[in-house]
Amino acid sequence: MAGGDLRSLALVSAVVTVAMCYVRLAARRLRPGLPRLAAFFPVLAILPFLPLAFRAVQLRVISGFFLAWLAEFKLLLLANGQGPLHPSLPLPTFVAVASGPIRLRTDKPAQTSPWGLGLVSSAVMAALLAVVVSLYRYKERMHQYLLLSLYASHIYLTLELVLAFMAAAARTVLGLDLEPQFDRPYLSSSLRDYWGRRWNLSVPAVLRPCVYRPVRAWLGSAPAGVLAAFLVSGLMHELMICYITLRPPTGEATVLFVLYGACAVAETWWARHDNWWRPPRLAATPLALAFVSTTAFWLFFPPIMRHGADKVIIAECEAAVAFLRDVGAGAAGSVRSVWTGSS
Repeated sequence: MAGGDLRSLALVSAVVTVAMCYVRLAARRLRPGLPRLAAFFPVLAILPFLPLAFRAVQLRVISGFFLAWLAEFKLLLLANGQGPLHPSLPLPTFVAVASGPIRLRTDKPAQTSPWGLGLVSSAVMAALLAVVVSLYRYKERMHQYLLLSLYASHIYLTLELVLAFMAAAARTVLGLDLEPQFDRPYLSSSLRDYWGRRWNLSVPAVLRPCVYRPVRAWLGSAPAGVLAAFLVSGLMHELMICYITLRPPTGEATVLFVLYGACAVAETWWARHDNWWRPPRLAATPLALAFVSTTAFWLFFPPIMRHGADKVIIAECEAAVAFLRDVGAGAAGSVRSVWTGSS
């Protein structure tokens, strides 16, 4: 991370902390509805611009996901007296839940590792991510679909590790008990299973109360709620891609997620017919994953790759891996020197 981005991280963290303190104070004093929403408006207006303070693409898109997507929706829910935030929460907890991918657990959990993933699983995923990054040196000789598969694996592993780190920090520093962020998406048996119950669960946790339920109640139609939720998800993915490329949206991600929404509605309609054919589980999982992957190859990755943003991300990752390798080699050398000197 460059020195400029370290300063930006400190500045953005300070601004977000002050903003969320103000939101909590306003929520304590104002009733839900228009008064709260009006009071929150300055914070809602500034959050999407804060990620632009970062030069590193991955810092920009991760902070964009936290602030311009999750935090915005959580504040909108709080303005209406709903969602995971409440002004009675302790201030550190309120700030953490408001500004991060943190979902407080409401049931009584079994004992879990403080890392959520577990230290062994986290180490394995970190090693796999390092392998993926190391394979990028051969990308010019790879088939495009193999390269895109590496990109998809890169996104999954990075999200798992970043969200696991955030959960570990929240558990360790604040003593919070959190819901998991992923539930083995590679075992998904349908689009509804993948997007609703397994992949990046912070997103459906805010889209359901913010989009799906209001649209379903307004139109009296669950399929309309599903389509609206996927449409909004597509628009937010457009924004995330804009953070990556710093270029205007192309609409491809929106089309992709509207397609997912239409297919999820069709799945639900088909599932209502008990006597209709369904693929066995062993076939359903690879079919679901193949559909998600192939359509993402067509519509999600092209706007990122079109102007070379993927190459910038690869360069950042290679620099990070080289830095960690040098740090590890230096630490190992120091240990050997101490050991040799003591013996």
